[in-house]
Amino acid sequence: MFSSRLPWSTPSNALSERAAALRGQYLDLTESNPTRVGLAYPEQEILAAFARPEMLTYEPDPRGLAGARAAVDADFLTASTSESYSWLFKLLCDPGDEILAPRPSYPLFEFLAGLEGVRVKQYPLRYAEGWFVDFPALEKELSPRTKAILVVHPNNPTGSYLRDFELERLTGYGLPLISDEVFASYAHVEGVLATLGGNGRVLTFVLDGLSKSAGMPQMKAGWIRVSGPGAEEARERLELIADTYLSVSTPVQWALPGLLRASVHGQILERVRGNLARVPGALRVEGGWCAILRMPASRTDEEWAGYLLEEKRVLTQPGYFFDLEGGPYLVVSLLTEPETFAEGLRRITA
Repeated sequence: MFSSRLPWSTPSNALSERAAALRGQYLDLTESNPTRVGLAYPEQEILAAFARPEMLTYEPDPRGLAGARAAVDADFLTASTSESYSWLFKLLCDPGDEILAPRPSYPLFEFLAGLEGVRVKQYPLRYAEGWFVDFPALEKELSPRTKAILVVHPNNPTGSYLRDFELERLTGYGLPLISDEVFASYAHVEGVLATLGGNGRVLTFVLDGLSKSAGMPQMKAGWIRVSGPGAEEARERLELIADTYLSVSTPVQWALPGLLRASVHGQILERVRGNLARVPGALRVEGGWCAILRMPASRTDEEWAGYLLEEKRVLTQPGYFFDLEGGPYLVVSLLTEPETFAEGLRRITA
């Protein structure tokens, strides 16, 4: 009766069930929604960005209004990074084709790809005083049905950026790159590779959006930048997909320049760097909003998360949520309010 693209069973796990039962009784070190962590949003500036009479007229442009695209230097506007992925899977893949995605990573790609009839195969990132791509393992996953390589730059949750030599090796496979750079502007170290776009060697799609770059997930605006060999044909084909959906609302497009000016990016960067400085013994973090804690091997990461919730009243995420291997690991959000974060760490390490 229903599509086979929706085969997933999504039962609640024990940690989530217990957290729901204890709601309000613990310190939450997992919050990743910037609108819920006490940031000072400039209310008047945000509201003023929508005071545009042009919003009352609908003038659909498949790629997005020119002024909005210019504000973010983008080729296409979408309603979200998730929608950007769906458009690119439509563009690059036939049903049954494959993309390569990193492991560990945020558990989203399998769902987005599956809804397009596309299969995700994973290539591992390894850790040795810093994260790196395991290229021999990646090459074993390549097949004639591999249509693109997905990179999260910097990765979530590892916070690692791709290196120049890694980009050169990836482009050597001749496959299109999809580079998710929503956290790219949150670097905590010097000398990182700013973007994978414009490498000139392969067709490359760079994804970004208001959710992370401006701390405004509620505004629902993402964008795609296209570069490299075949970029013009890719834009023409993407325009057909975009014209089919016309998803981005006119008010958000007109408001986009003003929303960028009202961004809380600076507050977020100060927050996450301040919290990161408090973390003892975290794996190396180069960017983003997460930190990974290596825990003693006396418990699994799931057992550690359960113990800390029950006994210390601190909610963390076990590493297996992100396919982290070789733990036990816990993942915490650096976006957490500083007082809560500091007390949560004190309880974890006590």
